[in-house]
Amino acid sequence: MGLLTGKKGIVFGIANERSYAYFIAKSLVEQGAEVGFTYLPMGKMEHRVAKAVQTLGVNDPWLVACDANDDASLDSVFSQWDKDHGTLDFVVHSIAFADKDYLKPDTFHTTPREVYRNAVDTSAYTLLAMAQRALPIMQKTDANKTEPGGSMVNLSYYGGEKVTPGYNVMGIAKACLEHTTRYLAYELGRPDRNVRVNCISAGPFKTLAGAGVGGMDKMIAYQEYAASMKRCNTGEEVGDTAAYLLSDLSSGVTGETIHVDCGFSVVGVPPHKDD
Repeated sequence: MGLLTGKKGIVFGIANERSYAYFIAKSLVEQGAEVGFTYLPMGKMEHRVAKAVQTLGVNDPWLVACDANDDASLDSVFSQWDKDHGTLDFVVHSIAFADKDYLKPDTFHTTPREVYRNAVDTSAYTLLAMAQRALPIMQKTDANKTEPGGSMVNLSYYGGEKVTPGYNVMGIAKACLEHTTRYLAYELGRPDRNVRVNCISAGPFKTLAGAGVGGMDKMIAYQEYAASMKRCNTGEEVGDTAAYLLSDLSSGVTGETIHVDCGFSVVGVPPHKDD
């Protein structure tokens, strides 16, 4: 028996085996969850996601196209899940995007309105849009789920709290995502809804999306230098934290931003080089 045996839900955002979403899905599967997956309907994304899911040992995966910026696409995903499964225990939101031309040091002040709007819509509003569609399915029960409710987890980064040169408009979007988490947690947490919403603030990671952030190598090197544990977190550590937050072990935790960054975020003054 795993922490998530009998629970089922959807992971949004796997791009390949280096995605944080991939490591989250890996931990969920290892803990006994039944996991469905989505892919962005463009280019070779279906093939990439299918290949990544195959390495998780999931046979005949539930895998559907989803453009999270499109309400009709989200409607289709959750409608299909409801039809195929009847209940929903969790949703993992690991989606973010900003124009890489404005993810470079000293370019934030030049960010156009549409680039700003698109970053916030893709990286933050989509969590709210998913919650709207997940809520009615999470209220349903069956033989394995005797009480209504569920849990949602999303991914952020410290650049949503403090200035990280080069992270720019993505930092604005992550700040919006973290506060969206808190407002959703407040409204969905009442007993008749019983849905928890939490955020994981993970350290810099060379994902497909992260590679577009200017200075990513410096961000990773600086965390290794300044973090309390003198290293970067692993994908597995983020995955295991998500499994905890989606399990009944965290039944009293909601509206939180949990830092999984080896203690980088608690350091106020950078260490001296001879420390």
